[in-house]
Parts: sequence; C-alpha cells; structure tokens
Amino acid sequence: MRFRIITYNIHKGIGGVDRRYRPERISETLLHYQPDIVLLQEVDDGVPRSRGHRQVDLLGDALELQHRAYQRNVGLRRGHYGNAMLSRYPLYDMRNIELKLPLKKRRRAQVAHCRLSINQHSRTLLIINTHLGLAGFERQIQLRRILASEVFVHAHHRTPLVFAGDFNDIWGTLGAKLLEPSGLKPACGRLNTFPAALPMRSLDRIYYRGDLTLDHCFAARLQLAREASDHLPLIADFELVDGLR
Repeated sequence: MRFRIITYNIHKGIGGVDRRYRPERISETLLHYQPDIVLLQEVDDGVPRSRGHRQVDLLGDALELQHRAYQRNVGLRRGHYGNAMLSRYPLYDMRNIELKLPLKKRRRAQVAHCRLSINQHSRTLLIINTHLGLAGFERQIQLRRILASEVFVHAHHRTPLVFAGDFNDIWGTLGAKLLEPSGLKPACGRLNTFPAALPMRSLDRIYYRGDLTLDHCFAARLQLAREASDHLPLIADFELVDGLR
C-alpha cells in the first residue's frame, strides 16, 4: 500500500510575502499534491487575524479529509494556535508530549495512530507531528523528550512510524546527532523550505522507521506555494511493507 504524507507550516494561512490571510492558497496547494495524511503547524482556531476560522476543519473540508486532530499549543487573548493532522484514514489514541521550557513559548508534539489497510489486513502507522523551538538548546531538549516518551520507547522497531514537522533545524545537525541513532531515517535530506519565496534553509523534516519503504521525497515548488505561507510543504511517498505488526 502506498500513501503520501505532507508536512506543512501554514503560517496561519498568512502569506509570507504579501502578509494577506488567504487560506484558499493553502488548500489549493495541498489539493495539487493529493495527500493522504497532512501534518500541519501554526494552525489557528478562533483567532481574529484568521477571521475566527477553525482551520483544521476549514482545510479538512476543502481536502475532503474527514479524520482530523487538533492540538492547542499557544493561547491568545482570543483563540489559540497549534498543530493539526488531517487524514484519509482513521486516527485514534491521540496524545500530547509536553515540550515547554521555562521562559519559552509553549510547544508540544502531537501523536496519533493511523489505521491503514494492506492485503485485507490493517496496520497501524504511528505519527508524530511537532514544531520545535527557535533556540538550539531548546530543540535538543525537546527532541530528547520525544525520543524518551512512552509512545516512542514502547513502539516496536518494525511498527511503521513517521516523525515530521517544522524542526527549525537551521544547521541540519539534529538528525545525525539525535534521530538517526534512534533508528530514524531521513526521508528528504536537506531540502530547502524556508523562506518559501526564496528557500534557503531546510527547516522542515520528515523521518521514518519500521515497515516503510520510501519511494520519493520533495519540496513543493508551485508558485502558489511560494505565496501561500512562509514555508513550503514537504512531501513524501511511502510504501507500507506487509508485516505482522
């Protein structure tokens, strides 16, 4: 079974250049790439700057992805924003991993299990979606917390697992230092996704482990994507290997 997963910091639907709120640019970009699972960061819910929209539903409806999960991270005077998942397949057993550090913006990792089907049997895909901090020491602590979490530690090494998001990994060192020693493989290497209008940094990443084969990974290059957010979406196609777990 093949499936496509996209990670995308949507910047609340606000363009990185024109600073205009046009969520239809986000949905049209995603529709172009026809994802099965979407991991989103900086998703608004009830915030005036985004017309009070609940963006997880706004985008989910536009993409006709009925299975959704929203994780509230940062509370504002009116509304809040955080991470979200959209899926063609059922999501269940959603959890949060707290990543907040003193004097830093609240951040959490969003965890869910996704039920996929292969050869008339179901397989569970473990998904971790996150948006790491801006400071180097902060990112390292946050990644260590995720890797030490119960859900990651207890996951069988063959269980299909995708760990993605906005890692803010400016220097590209986190993977080799922390993730690869834990058995996670980079899907895309260092593909530049920020700033979207003229990408120079590879802040967004996808890692995977278990009974998955990577077919292809790339960053979007649509002109629309360059305008829709300050990040480009990162897209990976996987093949689910038939296994016992």
